[in-house]
Amino acid sequence: MTNEVLTIREMCDAHDVTPRTLRFYEAKELLFPIREGQKRLFTRRDRARLKLILKGKRFGFSLEEIRQLLDLYSEEDNGRAQLSGTLHAYRHQLKVMKKQHDELLQIMDELAEQIEWTEQALGSRDLIGKAS
Repeated sequence: MTNEVLTIREMCDAHDVTPRTLRFYEAKELLFPIREGQKRLFTRRDRARLKLILKGKRFGFSLEEIRQLLDLYSEEDNGRAQLSGTLHAYRHQLKVMKKQHDELLQIMDELAEQIEWTEQALGSRDLIGKAS
């Protein structure tokens, strides 16, 4: 897979996505396949962009945030602005995710306490009911 183009089926198979997903990203102007009638042919650039889109989605970025990062690419600076912007976005997202993780751990601890309290309350009620 160097410079050749891929059909929509080949692109789907290579990246484990559906044709609908590729058409959606094309409609959102995130991918720009070559159109030959009804046929879509995806270039090396499209494949690189799709990898970044999928990675961005996995990391919790919105499509608009992903678009902004993709739009930073310039051959003039050899992609440096895009890499720098992506690094900044990744660092920020990691901070957000760590905060969410900490909050989730706290909520899980509270939930476990409530489960324990509820189990004890049910147990004591069962004992009261048997004593009557």
